[in-house]
Amino acid sequence: MSDELFDSVDALLAAVSTGLPAPAERKRLRLAAGLTPAQVAAALRVNSTLVVAWEDGSAVPGPDVVPAYTRLLEGLAARFPAFEQQSAAPVAPQPQAPAQALEQSAAQVPQPVMLDQNPDGSLLMAAAAPCVQCGQPSVYRAQGRPMHLGGFCRPATPATEAAVEATHQPTPAPAEQRPATPTPAAAPVTSEPVRPAPTASPAPAAPRPATARPAARPASARPAAPSAAAARWWPAVALDAVDGGWVLDVPQIPAPAGTKLGDWFAWLGTGLPLRVERAHASGRGGDGMVCLTAGALKQLGLPATLPATEKALASLQAKLVKAAAVVGMEISDQIGPSFHVFRRTGSAGGPKTSVRVTIAPWLGQGDSRQQATSALAAPLATAPDGTKDGLTLTRRYRAFTTDLGAAPGATTATTAMLLLDAVRPRVEWVKDETTGEWSSHLREGALPKGDLCVPPAAGARHPLTRDLLSRGEAVCEEEDYKWWARELTEQEAVRPWAVAVDVCASYLSVTDSLRLPVGPLEHVKNPAWDGGKTAGLWWCDFTGTPVDELLPHPATFHGQPPTGPGWYATPTVAYMATTYGFDPSTITHAYLSTHTAPLLKEWTGRIRGGYKRAYADLGLVDGQASAEFLAAYAVHKDVGADPVRADALVLAGLYKNIYKGGIGKWADSARHLDDQVWLEKIAGSWSYRPEIRFHIIAAARIAAHRRLRKTLQLTGRAPFAVNVDSYLYAADAPSPLELLPVKDDGTPVPGALRLGIAPGSHKHESSIPLAAVVEAMERREHPSKLVHHYTTDGTPIGPEQGTDGTGNDDEEGGN
Repeated sequence: MSDELFDSVDALLAAVSTGLPAPAERKRLRLAAGLTPAQVAAALRVNSTLVVAWEDGSAVPGPDVVPAYTRLLEGLAARFPAFEQQSAAPVAPQPQAPAQALEQSAAQVPQPVMLDQNPDGSLLMAAAAPCVQCGQPSVYRAQGRPMHLGGFCRPATPATEAAVEATHQPTPAPAEQRPATPTPAAAPVTSEPVRPAPTASPAPAAPRPATARPAARPASARPAAPSAAAARWWPAVALDAVDGGWVLDVPQIPAPAGTKLGDWFAWLGTGLPLRVERAHASGRGGDGMVCLTAGALKQLGLPATLPATEKALASLQAKLVKAAAVVGMEISDQIGPSFHVFRRTGSAGGPKTSVRVTIAPWLGQGDSRQQATSALAAPLATAPDGTKDGLTLTRRYRAFTTDLGAAPGATTATTAMLLLDAVRPRVEWVKDETTGEWSSHLREGALPKGDLCVPPAAGARHPLTRDLLSRGEAVCEEEDYKWWARELTEQEAVRPWAVAVDVCASYLSVTDSLRLPVGPLEHVKNPAWDGGKTAGLWWCDFTGTPVDELLPHPATFHGQPPTGPGWYATPTVAYMATTYGFDPSTITHAYLSTHTAPLLKEWTGRIRGGYKRAYADLGLVDGQASAEFLAAYAVHKDVGADPVRADALVLAGLYKNIYKGGIGKWADSARHLDDQVWLEKIAGSWSYRPEIRFHIIAAARIAAHRRLRKTLQLTGRAPFAVNVDSYLYAADAPSPLELLPVKDDGTPVPGALRLGIAPGSHKHESSIPLAAVVEAMERREHPSKLVHHYTTDGTPIGPEQGTDGTGNDDEEGGN
C-alpha cells in the first residue's frame, strides 16, 4: 500500500515539476489554435495518444519533451489568452442565503429580445461591448444597447457588474454604422425564454463515446474570421438526445428549452451562432447546419426513416409546417435528408434567420432529387462501421469548412465552383450614395457569363464543335495522356518487374500560378508570341519538331507524333518552344484571351492546404524520406477506431474529388439535359469554359513530361507505358526506389521523379511481373490494366479485386 502511495506522490511531483499549464488548459490552447492531437504529436515526435493523455491528465510529458511542449503552449497562450486574462480581476462573491441567491439567479436569466436589424433584415453588428444582461462581450444591439442572441447569455457575475452598469448608459453608435431605429422588444412566442433549461438538459452520468470524439479543427480558429466573432460562429452542430435531455457536440451553443417539436423550431429561430463565414470580403457567408441524430429524431417524434410514400411524406411535411408556423418559421418546399428552416424579414417571432437541417439517419434515402441535395453529406456522415452518424457528420463538416472556407455543395463539381466564387467572388455590391440603393457588378478579373465559346474549343457537345468536325476541320484536343505504350528496349526486356507509379494531385501542382484565359477569346491573325504570357489557343505545326523517342510526345494526348497542324493551349506551345526549339513565328492564327490571370491561385491554396492537412493526420507529410513515405503510405488507410484518421481519410478523398470535379465542370456535358436546355443553362454559365480546362490539362501533362524527361536525362530510365498520370517502368526489384534520381547526399533531385504525398510527387501503385506485362502487350492490351491486379510487392490479387479502368485510383482525367 505504501508503495502505491509513494508512486502516486511521485507522479504528482513530476506533474508539478514540469511547469506546464493544467491539462484542461493544454487542451483549450490546442483547440483554440485549430490543431489536432496528431499535428501536435508530429511536431513533438511522439504518438498522438500521448498528447490526448497529457490533456486528460492520465499521463505526464517526459523530461525530454517538456521544453518543446512548453514552448508550444507558451506560444499558443500568447496568441489565444484565456478569457479570465482579458477580463477584470474577479471580485470575491458575498455569501447569500439560498432563497436570496435563487431570486437573484432568476432575475439574472436573460430574456428574449428583438435585436436591432439592418434594412435588409440582417442583424446589426458593431464593436464588441459588454452585454447588458450578462456582461460578456456581444457584437449585437437591442435598442442600441449591447445584447446577445437569444439563449446565448450567461448569468452575470460580480466581476462583470461594473461593466453591465456602464452599458446602461447611452452608447453612441459607431461612425460607420447608421443608428438603429429603436424597436419595441417582440413579445415572446412561448412563456419561457429559449435557452438551455436545466431540467431539460441533465448532464449524463458518463460521457457518451460519440460526444467525446475529438473535434477536428474548430471553426473558431479559422484565420479569416473576425477576432471578435470568431469564437461565436460555428458551421455545424449535432443535436442528440440522452436520458430525456439534449446534448450538443458544441457546448458553447445553447440547447432547446424543451423536447417538443415546437421547442425545437423556436430554438432554431433564436439566432443560433451557426454560420459559414465568408472567405473573402466581397463574398457571401452560408447558413449554418443543425444535424439531428437518431436519438434526437425519436425525442422529437419524427420517423426514424424518411417516409417512402407521397402520402406519408406529405403528412410529415404538414406536421413540420404547422409546428414551424407557430414561431413564424417556414421550411423548404421539399422535405428530404437535408432542408432549410427559415424566417422571413418582418415575420412574427423574431429576426430574419435561416438554418440548414440535416437528418443523419435519412441520408441516402428518398428519391433522386432528395438524395442529390445531400450527396456530399452522406460520405461525411459515414462512420468507420458504415452507419450514418450525426456527430461524425458535424465533426467532419466543421473540418471541411475550416479547411476550404466554403460548405459542401450538392456534388464535388458544384462544390468546386462554390469554393471558387467564395475565395474569388465574381460579383461586388456597390451602394449609390445618392439613392441609397445597392447594385451589383462583376469584379475586375471576374469570369463573365454567357456563351463565350470559340469554334476550336467549345467542348464535345457544343454546336460549334459539331459544325467544325462535320467539315473535317481540327478542334483543340488537349487532354491527359491516354493509353500510350511503346516496345520495350533490350535493357528493359531483361528486367523482371514493371513498377507502376502515380502522380499525386497533378492538377494541384500546376494551378496555383497557372495563367488562365479569364476574358473572352478573340481571333488574331499572325499573332506575336510573348513567351507564353497570354493565355489562348494557337494554330501550330509540330510535325517537324524532334522530341525524345522514349517518351510520349509532349503535345498530344495519345503520345504519338502529330500528323499535321492543330490547336494547342499556351502551356503546350511554350514547352515546345523552350524545350524542343519550336519556332513560334510560324504560328498563323490564334484565339487569345482579352484578360489573362492566375484565376485559381486562392482556390488551389484552399484545396491544397486541406489536402495536406488531411494526409498529415494519416502520417504523410512533405519532406519524408522515400522509404519512410512508402511505409507510411502502405498503411495510411488502416484507420482502425481512430476518429482523427478516419475523418482524415474521408476528407482527403473528398478534396481530391473536388479539384478533379471542378476542372471537369469547365466542360460539363450534363447528359440529362436536352440540347436546347443545355445551351441555355450550361453553355451560358460562367462555369462553362472548356478553354480553361484545356489550359489546366495541358499544363499538367507538360509538367509530367518535364519530370519524365529530367529523370530520363539523369538516370537513362523512361516509362514504357503511360495512362493519365500512371507510369510503368521496367525495374530490377518490385520497388520504385531504383528509379529515383538523387543527389550525392541522398536527397531527391528537384523537378524529377520523386516519392511523396505533395502535389506533383509520386506514390507506388503496384509491382507487376514483367512476363505478365509482355503477355498483355502481345494481346494488344494496355499494361496499365494490370496495375490493380497486383500489390506493391508483386503479389497477384486477381482481376475480381481490381478495377476495369486505368488501374489508377487517383485518375485525374475523369470529369
